[in-house]
Amino acid sequence: MTPLTLINGTPAQNIAANDRGLAYGQGVFETLLIRNGSVCFWPWHLERLLEGCRRLGILTDGLQQQLEADIAGLSLPQQASLKVLVTCGAGGRGYAVTENLVPTRILTLGPVPSRDPDPAEAGARLLWCTTTLAQQPLLAGLKHLNRLEQVLARAEWNAADIHEGLTCDTSGRVIEGTMSNLFFRIGEQWHTPSLENCGVAGILRRWVLERLPGLAGDVRMGEYSPAEVEAADELFVCNSLIGIWPVVELAGQHYEIGATSRHLQSLLNKEYDARC
Repeated sequence: MTPLTLINGTPAQNIAANDRGLAYGQGVFETLLIRNGSVCFWPWHLERLLEGCRRLGILTDGLQQQLEADIAGLSLPQQASLKVLVTCGAGGRGYAVTENLVPTRILTLGPVPSRDPDPAEAGARLLWCTTTLAQQPLLAGLKHLNRLEQVLARAEWNAADIHEGLTCDTSGRVIEGTMSNLFFRIGEQWHTPSLENCGVAGILRRWVLERLPGLAGDVRMGEYSPAEVEAADELFVCNSLIGIWPVVELAGQHYEIGATSRHLQSLLNKEYDARC
């Protein structure tokens, strides 16, 4: 499909040169899955986006209604990806915001990336990235526009058979993938890294945290070293577009696709069919 971009509700390709999203990264975004012609997990995406706007000083008055009108104006295909981006708007000089700026809304509708073989079925191969994530609690959990750390981390490999890279923070604690969140099982206990100081609190991470306890007991959020993750018996990564990817290789070590990962995939597909 040919990508379509709306800027403030109108088909366009350009924004103001002094937009604060461009100048300072003052903005947030969401990447949503379109399935069966509907937006999946929209309430959760909207909740995170609005929280991000509030924390970054972006006005939210009427924003929900504007975004929903933008989406309603799109002709949604059966399956696609939708990127929703909101910046603080255009205007002002320097870092200080001294006036009430009108946020810029950018929506881009495009295809869902495809991979052959599909890591959701065949399993994903991962490596460790040397690029580390800065600790900044004020931004932790948000999907803000400054993705430079992820860009640098993703540039560390070109091999087609590597599907994702895992990152640590500057203290050496495992945080997440370049585009995904991580869950792993040691024995009977499931774990996921804490995101108190950095990282993105993913929508699928939230879904897994709600569903996994009913399948396999509580999930511990904590601080983990790469060695602890490599010692896992089962691992998967997840995000809104890829769903759940069971991990079959990490840093040269091999893993079996676990029953819990497969069960979660099945539950997620049922969720999509029921909601989307």
